[in-house]
Amino acid sequence: MRFPRPDDPELMAAIKRYVYPVPGTRPRRYMDLLHGGDALAISGADRAEFELALGRDARQVTDRDLSTLLDSEWRSRLTAAWLIGLDRRTQFRDRLGKMLLDSEVVYSGQGYCLALARFETSADADILCTYLDKYLPQLDCYYDQHWAIGALLHLDEHLGSKHADRFLAPGGLWDKSAMSRNDPAEQRRRLARLCAFADDCMRASDDQRDTPGNPA
Repeated sequence: MRFPRPDDPELMAAIKRYVYPVPGTRPRRYMDLLHGGDALAISGADRAEFELALGRDARQVTDRDLSTLLDSEWRSRLTAAWLIGLDRRTQFRDRLGKMLLDSEVVYSGQGYCLALARFETSADADILCTYLDKYLPQLDCYYDQHWAIGALLHLDEHLGSKHADRFLAPGGLWDKSAMSRNDPAEQRRRLARLCAFADDCMRASDDQRDTPGNPA
């Protein structure tokens, strides 16, 4: 893992550009993305500015910068996963899936689940199922199982599939897990709201790009 250090200028530049973007009214972007709630709560002019900046960065960030951020700590990984998900960079699917299964650091799994939900294929559902099969039986692991079930339910709704059914059967893995107090339906609604927010971000960026006088 690459920790932010003055002698790693590539990582420091990527963090400054995407994790703590300045200028802007909300300089600690990762805090707004953490748990998703703050991003959804932003309103008015702040929301328009936040959506535009996030969508623009998702379009413009290079794969190299995303890989650099994914090599670092949780703030960078969370932000990178959001940017990957917004722009649907499916070339990162396998890497995000491995990182989700490894669950090395806190919070970043939220971003991986969001990205997989945004990719919207059965391959992403398979990754989430593998994760749930691994961690739901581990009663001492309070990780990102609730994000994973929400993302899986979101994919099931989009794909017309039933991947989540076996986890949610009465007396099944979900009911017996450390996450049983979390309502899967509410987790699905949260992922749906965040995916809609992601669409708004990308639409704002594309609208600005298509406006006469703005660079493509």
